[in-house]
Amino acid sequence: MYYKAILLFFTLLFAFSSFAQTSEAKDILVPKRTPEPFLFSVTTLTREDLKWSMDYSASYGERVTGPFGYEGIGQNFAIKGYLGKQFTLYANAALGFSGKDHVASMQHAEVLHDFVGGRKNLGLRLGAGVGATRDYSNVKSLMTRITLSYDATRWKAGGNLLLEKAFGNNRDAIDVITSFGFHYQLKGNLYGGFETVGEDLEGFWDPKEAEGGAKLLIGPSLNMTSKNSKIFFSVSGGPVFYATRNELSNTGAIRDLPSQPGMTIRARVVFNLTE
Repeated sequence: MYYKAILLFFTLLFAFSSFAQTSEAKDILVPKRTPEPFLFSVTTLTREDLKWSMDYSASYGERVTGPFGYEGIGQNFAIKGYLGKQFTLYANAALGFSGKDHVASMQHAEVLHDFVGGRKNLGLRLGAGVGATRDYSNVKSLMTRITLSYDATRWKAGGNLLLEKAFGNNRDAIDVITSFGFHYQLKGNLYGGFETVGEDLEGFWDPKEAEGGAKLLIGPSLNMTSKNSKIFFSVSGGPVFYATRNELSNTGAIRDLPSQPGMTIRARVVFNLTE
């Protein structure tokens, strides 16, 4: 039910707010960004950021079928690091549990480079990169990602354009995915804002789009940082709906959003590996 997901989100909001208000550094601007401030957008790192981090994220999707957790729960492990000279490495793996003694997995890795900015953690950054994936149905893909972000002392924004080419039967010529997030410093080390995602946008012009049509999400987003901590927290979610709809022929693609309309929530904990 929607109300359960909404209740969970606001419980986390209350807990994060309480922690922020009791933090010793609650009125201090945090000079370093969270390794990944948004849950649905990948951002590049700079030499002023945390160099290497590892994270675990879990997703819950209501009315979910297919590879998104198989029974509504998604598990994801990722590592991210700064390679130097404005290059960022991002890699992750996910597990799906069917509840019927079957576990599926996927792997993904990419390298990003900032062509504009990227020498410091404040200001405008424009980057691009390439990567490869193996999805839940063992289909390989090549992808390219364009990243755009802007960080100020009290707010941050970031967006992605992802183009993916899957080499398999019943797949689209090109999959188009976009995302955007905005955060503002609410209190001390607590940032809040919104995130929006558009997946399989080729469904707007391709009636045979393999993932069932173009899906959209917009919802609130929270990010908690602590100046001298090795742990960071994020949570985001909201309603997912189809902007276009056609027959679903690909159930193994790697997607952040569930394959059916409903409410989804994602939470992440990040561990700093270098400080």
